[in-house]
Amino acid sequence: MKELVEVIAKSLVDNPEEVVVTETASGDSVLVELKVAPSDMGKVIGRQGRIAKAIRAVVKAASSKSDKKVEVEILQQ
Repeated sequence: MKELVEVIAKSLVDNPEEVVVTETASGDSVLVELKVAPSDMGKVIGRQGRIAKAIRAVVKAASSKSDKKVEVEILQQ
């Protein structure tokens, strides 16, 4: 899931070199944390959070084959 979020985020932002994605697995859940440059936060979140919701939906669909719950968090640097 880390690679999927990284590819999506890098294609959206102006500073792809500042995209940092970390993945933490614990039990049956996986936490994917996305950090981007402060100037790119709006591009990743979108109006009323639409792009963030879309990223989460794509990750949820991709993780449906595994029995793990994947959660995506967008953090400020």
